[in-house]
Amino acid sequence: MSMIADLAAMAGIIERWGGDIPLAEEPARFLALLETNAPSDRVTSAAPATTAADGETLAAAADAIRAGRRSSEELTLACLDRIEKLDERLRAFITVDAARALAAARVRDAEMATGRARGPLHGVPLAYKDLCFIRGLPTSCGTRTPEYFTADADCTAVARLAAAGAVTLGKLNMTELALGPFGDNAHHGHAQNPWRPGHCSGGSSSGSGVSVAAGMAFGALGSDTGGSIRLPAACCGIVGVKPTYGRVSRAGAMCLSWSNDHIGPMARTVRDAALLLGVIAGHDPLDATSSRLPVPDYVAALTGKIAGLRIGVPVNYFTDGVHAEVAAALTETGRVLSGLGARVVPITLPDPAAIADVTNLLSRVESAALHVRLVRERPHELQPVVRTRLETGFRIGAYDYAQALRLRALMARQFVDGVFGDVDVLLTPTIPEPAPTIADATTGAATDVVARMGRFSRFTRPFNGLGLPAASVPCGFSTLGLPLAAQLVGKPFDEPTVLRVAHAYEGAAGWWMRRPAL
Repeated sequence: MSMIADLAAMAGIIERWGGDIPLAEEPARFLALLETNAPSDRVTSAAPATTAADGETLAAAADAIRAGRRSSEELTLACLDRIEKLDERLRAFITVDAARALAAARVRDAEMATGRARGPLHGVPLAYKDLCFIRGLPTSCGTRTPEYFTADADCTAVARLAAAGAVTLGKLNMTELALGPFGDNAHHGHAQNPWRPGHCSGGSSSGSGVSVAAGMAFGALGSDTGGSIRLPAACCGIVGVKPTYGRVSRAGAMCLSWSNDHIGPMARTVRDAALLLGVIAGHDPLDATSSRLPVPDYVAALTGKIAGLRIGVPVNYFTDGVHAEVAAALTETGRVLSGLGARVVPITLPDPAAIADVTNLLSRVESAALHVRLVRERPHELQPVVRTRLETGFRIGAYDYAQALRLRALMARQFVDGVFGDVDVLLTPTIPEPAPTIADATTGAATDVVARMGRFSRFTRPFNGLGLPAASVPCGFSTLGLPLAAQLVGKPFDEPTVLRVAHAYEGAAGWWMRRPAL
């Protein structure tokens, strides 16, 4: 959608809702709205569910280190060797911190030798999107400037993973300023789809998706403002989880839109993602919009039992313009879930297009405000499409922005009340088509590319504005061998149910066991 069409759509929405919009709600009040709809029957502790592992999952690696079958140094060396062999071609990393990673791995092994494991991720090598601030490493945020972003303290999510014993391999490639869904980057090289190089890896957490899919890291962090965790997870055939707004602290990570930003895990399996989420979730005094609700045991939720759960398949919006292979894969996903005992039912949703428009407007204004100095002082450093998207925010008036904030809260209330009284989880496509070629996605006038971006991310964006938890899981492959993906969405703070359904499907379908031939 063009800038003019965006603004026209927003004006129409505001006129249609008019005086029925309640008073504006700041991010903290929006968080409180979500918290009031959190499930009350949380699982707080239980024995971890078992999973079939072939030695390549994060969970299996953590178990092997604890049992003394593998060392952190051994696994870190294996990851670094794979990075050396593959990354010149795949462009997953911006910075590889090999020396410090090996030093940290040796410290973890020494600690383990004395029985002092730091936590559930002790010795496991991970990598992080290059908008996470880590002392001693540059944080370019995908721009030409190595030190584009700094913070007063390390990214909270990274710090929590390190405290749980993880080893940092380095910083991952991303779309410039997190403003794009395809994974292209003219400054650091286009991140390549490991299943079919030359095709989009998804963005903006492109390196996160590629590194996990290609076996260069056991897990990664991404950020998600309009789909930037779920899109690369879908393109690369891995699991990506966008938690509820406020579930994971955003402190120490470059902000793109304070109304829509989320930090979340990307990993090979649902259990791996649940392990990571359990470490990074929870209140953080450095982030005023982080929730104080207790963090459940996400791994304990992976029971494999979904009989009786109601899975809603939308009959509006999420069927528009869907590629035939994606549609067929989603139908089969519903059949598998039904075979596991879930009730798969059609449902009509409150207009997701209007929600996406509101979400998009908020992101445009807030990203322009946050990166105004770069746009105005060094616009020549920006890729044309990124510059076009940022400059749109300068043309949106304060009235429209304030009304969009008010609309967001009203839409979230109506969506949660109108949908999750009838179903427990929604099932939609993550992306409308198999990953296109990078050339097809990014060639042409900036306005045309921006329009393609909007179409590609239209199924993920509404759930950023609504703040709901959503996970992307592999659900098949196209005739070209590209991954297909399903998106599961739950009510506020009901990540356990989303993960439970995703895990049950993953075990029944088995797509997670396929690996790209590299």
